[in-house]
Amino acid sequence: MARAALRSRTWVRRPRIRRSAPAAEPDKTPPLRLLARLVAMLCAFTLMVVFAVVLAKLTLEPSPASESLAHTNLRPGRSLRAYLDQPELRDAVKQIGGNLLLGIPFGVLAPVFAPKARGVVRVMLLTATVMLLVEFAQGALVTGRAFDIDDVILNTMGALAGYLLLGRRLGRAVHAR
Repeated sequence: MARAALRSRTWVRRPRIRRSAPAAEPDKTPPLRLLARLVAMLCAFTLMVVFAVVLAKLTLEPSPASESLAHTNLRPGRSLRAYLDQPELRDAVKQIGGNLLLGIPFGVLAPVFAPKARGVVRVMLLTATVMLLVEFAQGALVTGRAFDIDDVILNTMGALAGYLLLGRRLGRAVHAR
């Protein structure tokens, strides 16, 4: 578009000078930073494998001794009340704390492996989905285990705690926006 300029009492149109944008420079990530990101990803991958093995061992291992105790729970809070009504506080802490702790690694590692899963709501939805699948498998395939919605809730709360404590920062460090 041309601009109008006043030259000796007459309007003269001058062409507008177009400035080209500077050429985009290729990503020059320092090699050390790239190496650090690769090491972080390798460590995260190793931790995710360890997490998967521990999760499988704890949730998918048959337990014939507890077959008579395993009942499907679809009502949130029912198992929690049963845990808290037990005379031994240690058993309640073991059940509730164990389910919370089991979710923490997922909340820490999910943003590293799934950069689009960053954010509290996304981590919550991803964790709830994965833990629902684990509980379905546990209830359908494993003797002495049953589906428990309270386990899903506690695992998801643990994952959110892991995400808020460390996962958010680790995800940003590995996948800079």
